[in-house]
Amino acid sequence: MFKKILQFFKVLNSNRHPGEIAHAVCLGMMLGFLPKNNALWYILTIFFVFLRINKGTFAVYTFLFSLLAPLLDVHFDNIGYWILTQKALEPAFTWLLDVPFLSFTKINNSIVMGSLAVSIIAYIPLYWLVRLFTKFWRTNLAPVVRKTKLITFLSKIPLIVKIGESL
Repeated sequence: MFKKILQFFKVLNSNRHPGEIAHAVCLGMMLGFLPKNNALWYILTIFFVFLRINKGTFAVYTFLFSLLAPLLDVHFDNIGYWILTQKALEPAFTWLLDVPFLSFTKINNSIVMGSLAVSIIAYIPLYWLVRLFTKFWRTNLAPVVRKTKLITFLSKIPLIVKIGESL
């Protein structure tokens, strides 16, 4: 995990496109918020791994949002219940449950539906916030952080240097 965090900060300072980093954070949010006990999570994970995103950032943020998800489950449950009980959507959900494989996605679970809806709605605002932060980090914060006493001290420790070189 330490290696992934170091890799994330290296990516922030690299010449990678800020959009790749932002998409990785947003997709990590989507997977982190979803419960891990359904086929939808595994299908999305496999799909996201083949996208052109930064995999280290994706892994770190999936883990971080997974830690945040239990605190938000009550809200996901309320939002998902509201979506699942809409009369206009009832035929669509009935059809989805009749498709044999789709029932394994547990799309009829209120927490799954709520977390999916919240992550889809939050995707674009989070994307732009991460993109702006990445540009701000590269232009303003990174040069200042590199000159701090802690970073200069850590950069002299052979183990840290070796880990940084292996990334």
